[in-house]
Amino acid sequence: MTNLFETKVRYDKTMDNGKVKKVTEAYLVDAITFSEAEAKTIKRLTPLLGGEFTVAAIKRMKIEEIFRDENSDKWWTVKTNLISCDEKSGKEKKTPSLALVQADDDVDARVRFKEGMKGSMTDYEIIGINETNYIDFFTNT
Repeated sequence: MTNLFETKVRYDKTMDNGKVKKVTEAYLVDAITFSEAEAKTIKRLTPLLGGEFTVAAIKRMKIEEIFRDENSDKWWTVKTNLISCDEKSGKEKKTPSLALVQADDDVDARVRFKEGMKGSMTDYEIIGINETNYIDFFTNT
């Protein structure tokens, strides 16, 4: 499992019609601590936003796998149940898991997830694919 945080940044954005509107945008950050996630977010956004902004919220994300595609700018969460057998009772056990997939649409996200899982010894069932609102993913900054 990767150490990922979702940071929400609040700032004044000039809209296409010229009006200024207060917006909140979500970013995904690869970091070890909350402080590091905040620092990476500030470092990456300061030159892009130019003006004042606030890191309004930070939360830890429980993402088990990440499947990237640099040709896409959308992120999808793929919720699965990992299926195993309980050795004591012999019953099937389902463990929820969450993956993050970079893809153009939900169909592409499903395909990319399945490609990424090829060769895995784990049985799984996909229970949901949802588009996220992440603007960017900050790693190694």
